[in-house]
Amino acid sequence: MTQNLESGRTGFRVGAKKVLRYQRVYDIVMSLIDDGGLKGGERLPSTAELAELAGVSVISVRRALDELTHAGRIVRQQGVGTFVAPPRIVSEPSRLGALLNTMQGVDAETTLSTRVLSVIVGLPGLNHADSLSIEQGEPVWEIQRLRSLGGVPKILERAVLPLSRVPTMDEVHIADGGSLYGYLRERFGLVDDFVEQFLEVDHPDVWERHNLAISGSETVVRIRGVSSTRDGISFDSYQQTYLAKDFVFYTSGTNNPRLLSPGNGGSWAITPLGTSTRRDGPESLT
Repeated sequence: MTQNLESGRTGFRVGAKKVLRYQRVYDIVMSLIDDGGLKGGERLPSTAELAELAGVSVISVRRALDELTHAGRIVRQQGVGTFVAPPRIVSEPSRLGALLNTMQGVDAETTLSTRVLSVIVGLPGLNHADSLSIEQGEPVWEIQRLRSLGGVPKILERAVLPLSRVPTMDEVHIADGGSLYGYLRERFGLVDDFVEQFLEVDHPDVWERHNLAISGSETVVRIRGVSSTRDGISFDSYQQTYLAKDFVFYTSGTNNPRLLSPGNGGSWAITPLGTSTRRDGPESLT
């Protein structure tokens, strides 16, 4: 087998395909991680060593390392070196149960904490009303929560529940980190026997940027879904936002009824009624 490798002004050609210089470095580093069996925290070759290994300039190496950092595959410590990033958290959002129980790869000593950002009563937008099979004039709860791992914000949640199905809300229980689904099950007999959801990848909006403490150039994964009982009563229309570089998502298919269209984009907002309990942050119902 022969390989046609030609050097050009801005890149290499492998066969007929042009490979940019920084991409060559990117591929070498990924090969060291994936094929070389390097684990999280292990040191990678220096910038100069990578430049010599790939036969490119230091500028190309730095661009490749920037891309790898943004992708969450490496961690760079100024004056110390470049290291393989810790493994991503595997989250199974379609699995029933407490959020921590749906995750793999979380250190047993790492604490998952919950902070309630706001609890309000408002009127649903069209998407929420359609998903919950209610009228737009029917009031709903909206609960916003921030989940942190080891004190670092990781998951931003918004749950919308009709007052007709959830007439009261134990704010103290929710604020103390108690399970919302456990409360709904014990207090109202609402069990999420069916869950339908879709994922979208996007740049964060202002609400997500503020609460997750990230920039607009980051990439997030939004999971929007609906929970319903075995009898087909929809009681929760929700959104979860994850920082994409920190997570890997696992799903398994079931023959659930179609409750939610993946095309339901646009605003998923609530119009507040009267006073609200808002603990911090900028106006987020936009």
